[in-house]
Amino acid sequence: MFDLLATGAKMAVWMTVLLSVTPVMVWVERRGAALIQDRLGPNRVGPLGLFQSLADAVKLLFKEDIATLESDKFLYTLAPMLAVVPALTTFVVIPFGPDIEVAGRPVSLLVSEAETGALLLLALASLGVYSLVMAGYSANNKYSLMGAVRASAQMISYELALALSVVAALVPVGSLRLDHVVSYQQGTWWGFLPHWNLFPQFIGFLVFLIASFAETNRLPFDLPEAESELVAGYHTEYSSMKFSLFFMGEYMSMATLSILASTLFLGGWHLPGLDYSGWWVTAATTGLLVLMAKAALFLLLFVWVRWTFPRFRFDQLLRLGWKVLLPLAIANLVLVAALTVSGVL
Repeated sequence: MFDLLATGAKMAVWMTVLLSVTPVMVWVERRGAALIQDRLGPNRVGPLGLFQSLADAVKLLFKEDIATLESDKFLYTLAPMLAVVPALTTFVVIPFGPDIEVAGRPVSLLVSEAETGALLLLALASLGVYSLVMAGYSANNKYSLMGAVRASAQMISYELALALSVVAALVPVGSLRLDHVVSYQQGTWWGFLPHWNLFPQFIGFLVFLIASFAETNRLPFDLPEAESELVAGYHTEYSSMKFSLFFMGEYMSMATLSILASTLFLGGWHLPGLDYSGWWVTAATTGLLVLMAKAALFLLLFVWVRWTFPRFRFDQLLRLGWKVLLPLAIANLVLVAALTVSGVL
């Protein structure tokens, strides 16, 4: 019963974080775009426009749900549900704090202590493309279908580079568990530089970062839903809460990849100099806040890039994935393996 309650509490923490991401990031996205474009942004609904996301949610909830007569009703309904599944499941292998002791019993702040943690995460994350392909096919709309084809080609191209950059971060650790990755990054280089993978694996970090933009269909890689070409791509025929599920899936995926980047390359929940001993509530809260602060930096980067860089052409997108990022990821993996064998890492 204790283990069951502990697992439920850890899942509740992650679900609260992930479900809070969408309304918060919608406000940040709008305010960030307004600052970059020298305008006001949302400032009417609530103080500083903070309740605008709530107003949008109410609007989508009461909006009419329309489906075309020619659509495949079952797949059309299933697709938006599958859009949020990867984001709501990948968190189970990501640690958000140090091991703590509750009522005299040790508790790991990790939902699933699977030995194949990173492999499980990559497998679950790769399921996201199925919802997009299903949505594009089932809508019986040429723009939707074109968006689905683009999404599948894009994800195949960039998942390879992303997976190789993750593998490179795991090689010096010698384990697939992400809590071991965090433990490996504790301490410092030369007494002052954090012992993070970011510094010896900067190339892998850049590959992971760029591939993350493509995996989440964010600008400058938003070709599957390019408004100027495909109306809205794979979700052209979606409205009401079905559309909002796609919307939530995108932001949750951004949050998951930001948390994963923080775990793999920035030491995860650990920050040199912070004391994690003491009351278990304090240790768990500190670890979670540190991890969320690091992830917030990546989420802000997503917003900044969206409103700064223009969209790629599709041939440029595929060329970047296959001819630049994939060779870089392979070279980085070979270099990290050589440094690990030689005892440098």
